[in-house]
Amino acid sequence: MMWRGIWAIVVLDMKRFWLEKARLVAGLAQPLLYLFVLGKGIGASSQMGGADYQRFIFPGVLGLSLLFTATFGAITIVFDRQVGFFKAVLVSPVPRAAIALGKIASGALQAALQGLVVLPFAPLAGVPLGWGETFTLLGAIALASVTFSTLGVAVAARFTSTTVFPIVSNAVLLPMFFLSGALYPLKMAPSWMQIAAHLDPVAYAVDLMRGALLGQFFFPVWLSLGGLAGIIALLTWAAVRVFNRGEDDSSLGATQFNWRR
Repeated sequence: MMWRGIWAIVVLDMKRFWLEKARLVAGLAQPLLYLFVLGKGIGASSQMGGADYQRFIFPGVLGLSLLFTATFGAITIVFDRQVGFFKAVLVSPVPRAAIALGKIASGALQAALQGLVVLPFAPLAGVPLGWGETFTLLGAIALASVTFSTLGVAVAARFTSTTVFPIVSNAVLLPMFFLSGALYPLKMAPSWMQIAAHLDPVAYAVDLMRGALLGQFFFPVWLSLGGLAGIIALLTWAAVRVFNRGEDDSSLGATQFNWRR
């Protein structure tokens, strides 16, 4: 029943994702804007040079695409709660842990697919894609997608408003992205930013992808892998715990923080 429940949630969300093709196109526009407009503009005046700068930020732009696709994929939880569909899912014979895990899996799959759409633009940014680099990068993309999806689900599970969730999530995601070193070398950043990056899962994910493509690591690989694995475990536990509580608003935190619609 557990695996069938997870599979049912994944299939439902992937059908939704497939029907919203405009979302796939819009999700591609933002990373390309960063890569070819911001990258060209800043690269022209950067010490790293135009082409070199685009190559440097490509893993960061890929991380941006994964981050926002995975977390905003979790907005279906909030929407389903508003229209009442979420209650029907909770009273079904599917284990509630399976609902949380299915949402995490579907969000990660959506993010990975979005990342694969961005990946063909790597040669245009001057990034070589050999078989070894591609295989390692795909592993980093998978790990990053799961991490970002657990983050989105763990946060979205506590909201009841589709209006508030994007605002709050943006307020959290953008600082995480800009502190990750996606657009600049962390080794050249002030010490306080380097310390903050050690607490940022996006920084670990971007560093793994940059290392896979360019061979440049800021963190030890074991630290990035261990940090992301720990975050996945912690946030998955938090998401399952909220789903197990059901639709009690006092447990979800909506009443306490006035996050109602």
